[in-house]
Amino acid sequence: MQAIRAFALLATAALPAAAFAQDAPETPAPSPAASVMARVGLTDITVDYSAPGVKGRPIWGKLVPYNELWRTGANKATQIRFSRDVEIGGKAVPAGAYSLFTIPTASSWTVIINKNTELWGTNGYDEKEDVVRTTVKPVAIPARERLTFIFSDSDDDGTRLDIEWEKVRVSLPIKVATKAQVTKSIETTLADVWRPHARSAKYLLDTDGDLKTALAYADTSIGIKGTWYNYWVKAQILGKMGNKKDAAAAAEKALSLGDKSGAFAFYSGQMKDALKKWK
Repeated sequence: MQAIRAFALLATAALPAAAFAQDAPETPAPSPAASVMARVGLTDITVDYSAPGVKGRPIWGKLVPYNELWRTGANKATQIRFSRDVEIGGKAVPAGAYSLFTIPTASSWTVIINKNTELWGTNGYDEKEDVVRTTVKPVAIPARERLTFIFSDSDDDGTRLDIEWEKVRVSLPIKVATKAQVTKSIETTLADVWRPHARSAKYLLDTDGDLKTALAYADTSIGIKGTWYNYWVKAQILGKMGNKKDAAAAAEKALSLGDKSGAFAFYSGQMKDALKKWK
């Protein structure tokens, strides 16, 4: 009987912990995961962190020592992500993911943006991987039980990332280049406005559609921006309409506007063959 009991105890001990997990009660995490995100202009900024509570403990200079590197949260180091380039502390920060650390003191905090996003706490932290170090001032606030990140005072030019816990807030200004980004977007969009009309003309050409409408689309495209492609589409339309003279002129224009793209290299042979028939 003793041997049977001993075997049963050994068998139970050998079972993986997961076998009992389903029977364990679900309880709140001491420092639950949290996330905050804001779109600032055209830039998405996201902070993922674990939020410890005060729980009646002395925080600053005690639980969080002064003059020491802090993960600015609990568990894995707090992570901040930028969908586009930003500016922090007067320094450019390329789009991407980073760890966010701080070094608190009673009178000032150093906020650090670091390239390594796989750190658990501060273990393995390397100052050489810092992208930005900037100093901010703490201010007094009403008591806040859990560490919280908040975006405030946001506009198209930037935002303020507030870090609040216990009775302290520090704010990290973040600038974005919305005007430059919008200007670039406008330029890129307008530079390609010729394409829809050219493609519409090509579709009508290829599907035996109304050639007069196709020619009007091609001319509209050329009026916006003449390229080898829309001139070649126009040449083909004119050739199909029997207007060889104008078709040859459009094909020659297309060849003169050629570029180094593979598409032009492919079609240029067709243009030269067509010219032989139209001239």
